[in-house]
Amino acid sequence: MFVALVVCSRSPGGKAGSSFLIPLAVAGLTYLVVIREVFQTPAYARHVIFVCLALAALWRIAFVMMPPGSDDDIHRYLWDGRVQRFGYNPYTVIPADPALARLHTAETRGLNNPEVPSPYPAGAQLFFRGVTAISESIFAFKVAFVTCDLAIVLVLLDILRRTGQKEQWILAYAWHPLLATDVAGSGHIDIVGALLLLVSVAALARRWRISAAIAFGLAVAVKFLPVVLAPLYWRRVRIRDALIAALVVVMLYVPFLEHFRISIGSIGVYLERFRFNDPVFATLERVVSPQIGAGLAVLVGLLTAAWLRRKPPARCADRWAWPMAASLACAPVVYPWYLLWLLPFLRSTSTLPLMVWTISILPTYFVWHLRSLGQAWKVPGWVLLLEYGSVAIAAAIVSLRRLAQPVVQASPEEHVLPANYGQGGGSG
Repeated sequence: MFVALVVCSRSPGGKAGSSFLIPLAVAGLTYLVVIREVFQTPAYARHVIFVCLALAALWRIAFVMMPPGSDDDIHRYLWDGRVQRFGYNPYTVIPADPALARLHTAETRGLNNPEVPSPYPAGAQLFFRGVTAISESIFAFKVAFVTCDLAIVLVLLDILRRTGQKEQWILAYAWHPLLATDVAGSGHIDIVGALLLLVSVAALARRWRISAAIAFGLAVAVKFLPVVLAPLYWRRVRIRDALIAALVVVMLYVPFLEHFRISIGSIGVYLERFRFNDPVFATLERVVSPQIGAGLAVLVGLLTAAWLRRKPPARCADRWAWPMAASLACAPVVYPWYLLWLLPFLRSTSTLPLMVWTISILPTYFVWHLRSLGQAWKVPGWVLLLEYGSVAIAAAIVSLRRLAQPVVQASPEEHVLPANYGQGGGSG
């Protein structure tokens, strides 16, 4: 794993080179072996876990030192934070506007889609501004994202210890290749939202309901994906808590008001124009508008969360992972780093198909190679078949095993949180 990822981080062609794709494939397959060992091994000694985490830290450092791609989103993050500090609204300014050329730096001139304003919600925008207030550099953003990654490790360790699970499950998160390539390497804001969501889950376990509600609101304010988890908070937080969280989110948008109106930036353009790795959405789009298709994707996530809300809390990780995964599967864009939201919650047999998805999505990076050859920005059919076919096979295996085995009480290792998790006394 260490050798594969270090070689990957030294790829001279970035994501477009074979020296990136081949070792990444090796790392992905190795990760699946790691998951198998974590499942089957009763317990690792603490010094073994420590060494494994140290290795994970080392290959993250290698990726932090790797220059990002010319069109990675991190360039847009730097631009959005920088223009805010000059008093501009990132939801209205156009990076390609010649009048704003003086605001660019060497690290922002090559940002992607410069003809549209920012699509990122207010929570993300304020994070961008906070980082640029410390240092206006891509390196500063990478350090900030890796810090959030480290914070997730610490929160997960606390959850594992409090719930009596095997501490080696931390490797299911810390060793995932996406954290190296898309957090330490490319740098994506999704890791900030994943941290806030995990903090909300941990706070809910401790029945800190106001903290849980606010952290959830902040996660939604980073990216809208976790909004589909709202049914899981029903009757677990009070109405007062929800209203406070909603007020916090609204206040985040106050600095971006234009004539007392909230701008959504280029969200509309995103829905109309951006497509990637979207077989389900492409099918829906043949009969409905993109806006309705996106609404259906959100509805699928909400219905999945509502259904899981009614099930016994034996495997609570499913409740947080599956609704987001269901919504993403129907989305117009499914980049690999979108699955970062799922990683902290993949710790049981029932989430094995999602673990496989987080690895089978890695071949979509082949599109970067195709684009370097002048071909269209489109995921080849064989990549889609490999990606979603692997998930279908994993789901079939899990289902067949459940049908073949007698019903038994779930073991402690299968519990992500205690059986009484989130059953707070709130009636809101």
